[in-house]
Amino acid sequence: MLKEMQIQTNQESKALKYSFTVLQKANKLLNKGHARSIKAKKNILISFLVKGISIAISFILVPLTISYVNASQYGIWLTLSSIIAWVSFFDIGFTQGLRNKFGAAKAHSNILLARIYVSTTYCCLALIFSILWIFLISINQVINWHSLLNIPAAMEGEVSRLATIVFSYFCFQFVFRIINTILIADQKPAMASFLDMLGQLLSLAIIFVLTRFGNGSLLRLGLAVGIGPTLILILSNFFLFKTKYKNYRPSIALIRREYAKDIMTIGLKFFLINVVAIVQYESSLFLIAHYFDTVQVTAYNIAYKYFSSLHMVFTILISPLWSGVTNAYNCGDIVWVKNVVKKYLLILIPFILLGAVMLVFANTVYELWIGKNVVIIKSSISLLCYIFFATGMFASIFVSVLNGIGALKVQFITAIFTSTAFLLVSLTLIKQYHTGVESILIASIVANVYGYIIAPLQYYNIFIRKSKASIWYK
Repeated sequence: MLKEMQIQTNQESKALKYSFTVLQKANKLLNKGHARSIKAKKNILISFLVKGISIAISFILVPLTISYVNASQYGIWLTLSSIIAWVSFFDIGFTQGLRNKFGAAKAHSNILLARIYVSTTYCCLALIFSILWIFLISINQVINWHSLLNIPAAMEGEVSRLATIVFSYFCFQFVFRIINTILIADQKPAMASFLDMLGQLLSLAIIFVLTRFGNGSLLRLGLAVGIGPTLILILSNFFLFKTKYKNYRPSIALIRREYAKDIMTIGLKFFLINVVAIVQYESSLFLIAHYFDTVQVTAYNIAYKYFSSLHMVFTILISPLWSGVTNAYNCGDIVWVKNVVKKYLLILIPFILLGAVMLVFANTVYELWIGKNVVIIKSSISLLCYIFFATGMFASIFVSVLNGIGALKVQFITAIFTSTAFLLVSLTLIKQYHTGVESILIASIVANVYGYIIAPLQYYNIFIRKSKASIWYK
């Protein structure tokens, strides 16, 4: 008996020693390299945990929400949310302009300049979204939701009231989300993701409670989804500007019109580029609802969400890249930029392979996730979603680098043509060739040509070839 206890003690001792050794090696690896890289690695590690929880919440929300309302009503909710999300681009690129300007100011240790940018951005967005809210509430009274969303006439009033709720919390949230931009610009994307996750978690809890009391309601669903993130953003603004970001807290005295123009110079380019993104994704749901039905919106969204989970994980890894490049480029550290791009390309390989495995088992996962025969999703939709996100992950590496240095002119010019190309290809395939929902994904892949062809070429000309042609750097 004593001998067995000694053996067990020795085994436990070896296990503890092995665990301690692993932790030591992990800690050494985590703290190895340039300070910028160490910061990025720590953010990535924390982000994996936070994003993992966010993905889980997102997956749980789909069947929970469908069970609370139904597949058709859930499709209405998704479509309305996507239309309302269009208003996010009325910030005219202010938040992304702030991201680059704040990051550059911090790289040069100019606290006053960084605070001026923060104060000016809060003022401008508060003004923009106050005017926009009044406009949206006004036009909501005359919008024919019955025709626009292809819904039963009896639901007109309910959807109109839902739109009022969503318009209100969305505009309110957008101003307070500036704190997330500051965190990301300061190379702390994990903290920004954590705040988003808390908002999601609170919304999930509220929807879960709603499913236990009373019948499904689109209005209560809208309130539940909006109240969580809004509350978290308000609290985080007050807390962070009282503590960690006290030196950067917004002040009326530091609002500068000339700095608004400075932010908008780069922000307007981001604005048009983002308009292309909204056309490609958000209008996809609208086009499907308009030309097919809201059940097809649900089917498309489930496949999209399934493969987007892979992209979300890759986004965790790449999230520090943009602001890291801004810092490195302003400090003249070009070698760091080239090395980090090579590492990301190697990391991408297992993601592409994992995506192929996800494609093989897609139908099985759909049945386990949503339930058998609840929503029918064609294999062609899954295949196109895989291709869309595989090319998107590759593109995101080079686009993040170019965004970080503010080299947007080529992307800006391309965006003008790709937005039109998306709509033309979509409508041609739908009307002339009767391709079905697949037409939306085919058009999206074609329209993303900048990311997976032109952006790598631009990166090569700037960092490898060091071309003297100014167009690549603008």
